[in-house]
Amino acid sequence: MQAAGVSATPQAIFAHYYDLLAAGATGMVAEASVEPVTAPDQFEDGPPGPADLAAFGQTAIIRLNGGLGTSMGLHQAKTLLPVRDGLTFLDILVRQVLAARATYGVPLPLVLLHSFSTRADSLAALKAYPELPVPGLPLDMVQSQEPKLLQADLTPVEWPANPKLEWCPPGHGDLYPTLLDSGTLDALLAAGYRYASVSNSDNLGCVPSPRLAGWFARSGAPYAAEITLRTTMDLKGGHVVRRKADGRLILRETAQTLPEEMHFFTDAAKHPYTHTNNLWFDLQAVKDKLVATGGVLGLPLIRNAKTVDPTDKATPKVFQIESAMGAGIEVFEGATVVAVPRDRFLPVKTTNELTLLRSDIYDWGQDWIPRPVVRPAPVVTLGPVYTHITDYEARLSHGLGLRQARSLTVEGDWSFGAGVTVAGDVRLGTEGGVIAPGSRLAG
Repeated sequence: MQAAGVSATPQAIFAHYYDLLAAGATGMVAEASVEPVTAPDQFEDGPPGPADLAAFGQTAIIRLNGGLGTSMGLHQAKTLLPVRDGLTFLDILVRQVLAARATYGVPLPLVLLHSFSTRADSLAALKAYPELPVPGLPLDMVQSQEPKLLQADLTPVEWPANPKLEWCPPGHGDLYPTLLDSGTLDALLAAGYRYASVSNSDNLGCVPSPRLAGWFARSGAPYAAEITLRTTMDLKGGHVVRRKADGRLILRETAQTLPEEMHFFTDAAKHPYTHTNNLWFDLQAVKDKLVATGGVLGLPLIRNAKTVDPTDKATPKVFQIESAMGAGIEVFEGATVVAVPRDRFLPVKTTNELTLLRSDIYDWGQDWIPRPVVRPAPVVTLGPVYTHITDYEARLSHGLGLRQARSLTVEGDWSFGAGVTVAGDVRLGTEGGVIAPGSRLAG
């Protein structure tokens, strides 16, 4: 890590997690050790008041833009994938910020957290928006990197065929030390910013919100997580639970759940809310904690089992040592949660969610906020031939009409023409085929 130019703080964090991993830590959170969150504050949107706008004027927007979307077969930032009218996630995100600036008269700086793999392409795309940077503030910061470790003996993997694959970003928990080490945190505080609204850049539902900024400021909390009622599309997503031992709110992810306890994890009746990864920070509280800990917050370990080449399961098995940004909820005394409408949580992790976002179930205003026309959204389940984006585009290059649909399940290899609509519950079987343009599928 020293030879690669990685700074001292990420080295210390990696050493901390490596010792835990070598000692046999798995980061698992047992069901018996926690209890569900059942009665959070409920947020309702509406016209902002003067106090809301004052807090919004002290808010910075931070978006995580380090994902390559390898699970979808992508080899560049996932946010450069077209979503609507030829515009990418990144285009729409920027337009949301610019629209909020114009509407509310606030500077609203945007800061992107890149990985070493996504920065160049993303910054090139942002040249189309010369008005985006706020004078005196950085537009981006770059995550650290760490070696992937062979599962067999925890030594750094060597992969001469592509040395870049020997490295990985350390999960989005790296946001906190990167804020400090990059100078971004000090720059924001010096410029008068107090709050940060943080989310994944592929979640276009997490739009800049003066009302939520006001709620967070009034809460007095150093940290807050947005949660929302779970649907069948996100039963395996992380959720916030309360640790019985000390009463702290903590984040539990799938990778921290024992296989034999997954039925508890996915039980929406027991754990009704999902964690959106939309977070609010008090920037001064974050700095104080980072200074006090030397940048090593001690977020829970996530031992992520992968192959050195994520697109080739025959390559050597490795561990990636990671931490989750949302795990910060247990670090800050007085951290809280707020239940938000589902509209603020539109993540795209697979082509299933991409199909929804490209469909007609959302209206897009001049502020580029996706507003659902139907609730709840239909459940889309596509088979394995649609996993990679090139295969998906070859079969489903046109948006579907899903306003009348409850569910669409596609098992086989089907190609869809333009103008196809779906009504009710539709299942296309394993035989495969071609759906003619303008077809109406009803089940």
